[in-house]
Amino acid sequence: MSILLNLGFSKSLLESTLYVKIDGADILIISLYVDDLFVTGNNLSLVEKFKKEMMVVFEMTDLGLMMFFLGMEIKQGGVFVCQKKYAKEILKKFKLEECKEMNTPMNQKERLYKEDGTEKIDQAYFRSMIGCLLYLSVTRPDILNVVSILSRFMHCASEMHLKAAKRVIRYVKGTCNFGIKYKKTEKFKLIGFSGSEWGGSIDDMRSTSG
Repeated sequence: MSILLNLGFSKSLLESTLYVKIDGADILIISLYVDDLFVTGNNLSLVEKFKKEMMVVFEMTDLGLMMFFLGMEIKQGGVFVCQKKYAKEILKKFKLEECKEMNTPMNQKERLYKEDGTEKIDQAYFRSMIGCLLYLSVTRPDILNVVSILSRFMHCASEMHLKAAKRVIRYVKGTCNFGIKYKKTEKFKLIGFSGSEWGGSIDDMRSTSG
């Protein structure tokens, strides 16, 4: 968007909808999606100034703090992001609204692979299910691992793969309120974890973590 570049913003090389402007210790971050524009920064006066500049150029309405975007619900006070409404839509779409809830998203002892001896299923139906779960995992890192594993079988899905995918949805039913919370802290310590499993994939004997 040329108007943002003219105002001193730089376009992200990795995310085409993201623009950033840094002025000394101040930063403004802009995200564009079709006709929606989101702005945030560490200096409220600069945020307000930017909004006024944009309203001179475009016919715009200031909707205040962001509360809902692309299926994601945002609650302020810290920042809590969840997809409760979208999770319930998944349950409805796959007719699992009355299913029994599960405590975990995956059976720890179950190993999934391509030729498991069970019948193949409707591949389009399975791809739709995994696609929904992949989008849900944007705010649900607790299901990301199992959904990533299931996505390997989108073109050769079997009854066993479908059963595992439905287990994830049954887990989601009891955890619709789960999400990610970001909060301000004076002391920040980044902690990383990696679980290595050499030869974890039965089909090609590749490592899960590389």
